[in-house]
Amino acid sequence: MAERGVCPGCGSAALVEDAHYAQQQLVCAACGCVLAEGLLTTTYTEEEHLREVAYSQSTGQKEQLSRCLQRGIRRVQDLCKVLQLPAVFEETAVSYIRRALQHPSFRLVSLEKKELLGGCCVFVTCRQHNWPLTMGTICSLLYAKQELFASVFLSLQKELGLSVPALSLADLVMTHLNSFQLFQPTANVPAPFVEDKEKMVARTLQVVELASETWLVTGRHPIPIVTAAAYLAWQSLRPSARLTCTFARFCKLAGVDLPPPAHLRLKELLEILLRMASQLTWLRVFDMDKKTVVKHIGDLLQHRIFLLKNAFSRGKEEEEKEKEKEEEEQPVAAPGEGSPGSLAAGGAVPGQGSPSGGKRWSEDSQQPLLPPCLINPRKRLRTAAPSPSDAAVTGNEPISDSEIEQYLRGPEEIRALRKAKAWP
Repeated sequence: MAERGVCPGCGSAALVEDAHYAQQQLVCAACGCVLAEGLLTTTYTEEEHLREVAYSQSTGQKEQLSRCLQRGIRRVQDLCKVLQLPAVFEETAVSYIRRALQHPSFRLVSLEKKELLGGCCVFVTCRQHNWPLTMGTICSLLYAKQELFASVFLSLQKELGLSVPALSLADLVMTHLNSFQLFQPTANVPAPFVEDKEKMVARTLQVVELASETWLVTGRHPIPIVTAAAYLAWQSLRPSARLTCTFARFCKLAGVDLPPPAHLRLKELLEILLRMASQLTWLRVFDMDKKTVVKHIGDLLQHRIFLLKNAFSRGKEEEEKEKEKEEEEQPVAAPGEGSPGSLAAGGAVPGQGSPSGGKRWSEDSQQPLLPPCLINPRKRLRTAAPSPSDAAVTGNEPISDSEIEQYLRGPEEIRALRKAKAWP
């Protein structure tokens, strides 16, 4: 062993390092005096000067992981294995959980929130790599409430400064439909109910795009909307054999869960389709309802831009501008040659607002295209009536602006006050 320093007991310079129970000791070879026992040193300079180094300042604390961090890393790794994510995703999620648990904002949070941090890190990683994963899937694996998971996710995104891109609906539709069991004939699925996967995915994407254009996706959970769109797309491809199949039976045959809001999303989609069907000329002669409109979903989706434009009003200002343009484009004719006045007196032009053909058109176009939360707002809670004790005047009430103006002096009062002060 290397020799350093001088023994303070005998003055001998024969100092050696000896390992005793895995601890380095500095011992004098001449007298056996232990000069240093169990000291943690990091550099030769500190060893020469025999300085003690605290354990918190050594490299041992940094190398050892806390129990909380070990559990977080293990939870992230288990989630990645269950979701069958690539190794790159696991490494990124582990780096995020390390940063999160070492951040001061997450050291004193509850144990429940710390357990959700691992799921949030996996969720952020999947979003950044454009991997279609929903918040509901993570919550179901962790048995967590979505409201609490969302709050932890937002705080993680804010504290670590992570950029999380929005999830593409097309990728979500593809991933959700991959779990359906309707694409191969089995003993549980009848032959008329089996459908081609590519056709169903393409039709479901079109229905989801229609829902996005009509405000049905904004602020909603995507899985119920995708499930309802898949049901309509599946029925429209072979309506004669599938109209009698209910929504619950469809989900049971497909092997997926039926989310509770899916019935409401299905109702909203059917209402949009009925309003669009009222604008097609060859469908006005039929008495359309929620079952028969499914047969014509292909035609409605093919002309959806034109039908949405005519089925919903776009605001009074745009209507007035269109009317002004139409009036400017109309040619000025003589009074006896079909002027606008003679048309108004004699009758309407066929196909332009006639009472028989345009009455239903005008009635349907009154409703604007707004989000469902504005068309059917929730009932507001009534505020309780103030009690007599609260209504009593205490003198601490705020003063309104109109009352303050009464206490301010006007120009005449200021002049009168100056004159009064001028008298001796």
